[in-house]
Amino acid sequence: MTSRQLVQQPARDHGSPARAVAVSSAFGTFGELLQGALPDDGPDFLVTLPIARWATATFEYESAHDRVEVFPATKTKARRVAEAVLARHSGGGGSLRLSGSLPEGKGLASSSADLVATARAVASAVGVDLPPQGIENLLRRIEPTDGVMYPGVVAFEHRNVALLARCGVLPPMTIVGIDEGGTVDTVAFNRIPKNFTAAEREEYARLLDEVQTAVRAGDAAAIGRVATRSAHLNQRLCRKRTLNAMTALSAEIGGVGVVTAHSGSTIGLMLPHDVPGFRSRLAEAINRCGQLVHRERVLCYQTLGFERTGSGPSNDLQ
Repeated sequence: MTSRQLVQQPARDHGSPARAVAVSSAFGTFGELLQGALPDDGPDFLVTLPIARWATATFEYESAHDRVEVFPATKTKARRVAEAVLARHSGGGGSLRLSGSLPEGKGLASSSADLVATARAVASAVGVDLPPQGIENLLRRIEPTDGVMYPGVVAFEHRNVALLARCGVLPPMTIVGIDEGGTVDTVAFNRIPKNFTAAEREEYARLLDEVQTAVRAGDAAAIGRVATRSAHLNQRLCRKRTLNAMTALSAEIGGVGVVTAHSGSTIGLMLPHDVPGFRSRLAEAINRCGQLVHRERVLCYQTLGFERTGSGPSNDLQ
């Protein structure tokens, strides 16, 4: 989302404004379509699944201040990002407020979205153009990060915080997701040795090629096959007790497969919007998922569409 600068007062000189307010957002991602590592000791990587849920940052810049206050106060990493942008470009301080619809610790990239939205809002408030590569440079010093600074589906080196490849855009789908409970500390999870075998790394490389081809072609069935395989491969690292049941349910109702938060507590089945009888299938999926967990833990998510040029969101959800 493009940042919006709401209020600006004239600069004391020709630098940053003395006061300004800017708002920006960043989308989340429902787990990962694929997560693994490449052959020959190549990097760990993930492939994003953008969803229509966001983190929003509002930054009130004050050039006369020398610190950043953040609300909620627990968002200390976001404060570090704001301070880093100000130290590099303008000095000063201000007030940062974070909100949004991404639950924490569930594998929906809530932390990454907070940090990206913060970087964009602070940069906008001080009149700086901050491209995705600039955001990568900021976040690399803080924590492993999903690739939510880029529109569309991307393959991303989350530990190195670097773009691996742009993949394209997803066809419209609803993900019927369930939360198995608890939370996962993504930073701690990324410290765990994964010890992928050479054969596993070769398979992950093949799956990466397959999902890139599938996304570019808009092939929901092929996307689902890759996501399902990745979910099953990840069982030894972050087990989902409902994986087999969700895989079977997806097949029964005409879904294309399952997708999981590889370092979170959520799992979902993927239902394309163009499947015949979509609404009745969706209702059945929601009902059946409610038999696996408490109904309040069943939530629906929409894939987030983007223009083919990658310029921004498109309204492709009915």
